[in-house]
Amino acid sequence: MRSRQMPDGSRPPQALPGFDHIGRFYDPVHHMMTAKILPGELYVTTHDEAIVTVLGSCVSACIWDRRAGIGGMNHFMLPTTGDQTRVADFAHASEAARYGTFAMEALINAILKFGGRRAALQIKIVGGGCVLRGATDVGARNIEFVREFIRNEGLDVVGEHVGGVLPRKVWFHPLSGRALVKELKSTATSTVANRERQYATQIGNESKGGDIELF
Repeated sequence: MRSRQMPDGSRPPQALPGFDHIGRFYDPVHHMMTAKILPGELYVTTHDEAIVTVLGSCVSACIWDRRAGIGGMNHFMLPTTGDQTRVADFAHASEAARYGTFAMEALINAILKFGGRRAALQIKIVGGGCVLRGATDVGARNIEFVREFIRNEGLDVVGEHVGGVLPRKVWFHPLSGRALVKELKSTATSTVANRERQYATQIGNESKGGDIELF
């Protein structure tokens, strides 16, 4: 059973302001506190902890500044609402954070707000699978959007695991920039697709193979 406490019974370090609503648990495999984000959420930390999510057609950007010791990850469902208003407030904005435009700006703004430096930001992108059958390839649109956004912002992608037809589970450690990706079995695809549609709170753990590390 996942514990919200450290193995010694102590309480985990407090989340940064604006992120205390994100669920966290102690991961006995990686031996650290881990924040689990759902579609429309993002999380930023300065602590030695990880962030995990599951992606179908959605995309997550893992962004960090190693020297400043800060980073985070988002999880968005669609590229944009068409509202190009720039955002400054990232807290409790799950509705807006469904969309890439907000999710990317909010994540970068939060990292800069808590001490990151724009020139030092590194980015890895994950997700964008074609899992919503019978619909427009939302995953491809998300990939195109996030690449264009990063390029327009003058930033660089240092690693990616995108496209394909399978959902993925991604684990990200912001302090080191390490990202692990596990593709899920095809039998989990419809389940993940349905959960994306419904903002489900539980995910499958069926593994196709070993973890893939984004260098």
